[in-house]
Amino acid sequence: MPTLQHMLSTKPWLLADGATGTNLFQMGLVSGDSPEIWNEEHPDRIKTLHQRFVEAGADIILTNTFGGNRRRLALHQAEGRTHEINRIAASLAREVADAAGRPVVVAGSVGPTGELFAPLGALTHENCVAVFVEQIEGLKAGGADVAWIETMSAVEEMRAAATAAAKVGLPFTITASFDTAGRTMMGITPRALVEALAGLDPGPLAIGANCGAGASDTLAAVLAITGADPGLAVISKANAGIPRYHDGHIHYSGTPELMAAYARLAIDSGARIVGGCCGTSPEHLAGMRQALDSHRAGERPDLDSIVAKTGAFVHRPSAGKGDADSSKREPRRRSR
Repeated sequence: MPTLQHMLSTKPWLLADGATGTNLFQMGLVSGDSPEIWNEEHPDRIKTLHQRFVEAGADIILTNTFGGNRRRLALHQAEGRTHEINRIAASLAREVADAAGRPVVVAGSVGPTGELFAPLGALTHENCVAVFVEQIEGLKAGGADVAWIETMSAVEEMRAAATAAAKVGLPFTITASFDTAGRTMMGITPRALVEALAGLDPGPLAIGANCGAGASDTLAAVLAITGADPGLAVISKANAGIPRYHDGHIHYSGTPELMAAYARLAIDSGARIVGGCCGTSPEHLAGMRQALDSHRAGERPDLDSIVAKTGAFVHRPSAGKGDADSSKREPRRRSR
């Protein structure tokens, strides 16, 4: 099995896959249903999505386990099957990766619990670690190469997930969602993320940004992260444009051409791993792969050149500068 460490040491960049949830909706998933339970009920559809991303050129595929921790599965009365659901999900991705004929990393997706840490909520470091250990043990048993800790907002939850991965014995990556005026929902800037994760031992193989807003906003976060520490391996996994509600469905504005431009800018901004998040289809990813395969490194972009090529920021451009002043901002509660 390939390792992410080895591939990062031997390749200038890696292409991660696209969206899971939004593509599963196109395959029949209904709002309110658990995508993770589809690992048991529709394994053929999950494998088909993984296969389409591999055929599009993905070097990394994420398991269908973003909401696979027991706190999230409890919403579907499935918390007692947490280990098994994650094991099955990882084994489905592992089967596709092993048949690819080239190295493909299986990344075990680990999303947030959806709960708040004390004193804002009841979550503690100890019980959060236990929640993530259970999930990551299932992912490891199914053949995941790395724990892909993603879409995080709170440093406390990132540290708990990192501790859990270390306990289980899987290397890990961490990405945050800078979806609130250039910060995470709990007030963390991209530069503050770098500082907050610097003391982890073991440390992440890579950190970065995913989801949140459109491609331009994600690129601004990547610029801030790589500016804070140019030596980091950085992940950029942006949404495919901006979501719009039309004819009863959510549609993303990004075209394959826009995502190709985004992918080139992500590399020039210093990212080592580039992929797509919500709305990113295999067709988008194929365009990104073609763009990266033919890309010659360019100058580090500024915010104006990002806007010119991938569109206006959803949030104010100054948020992309990554000022590490998160201590001056009160955390915001996630609406439920």
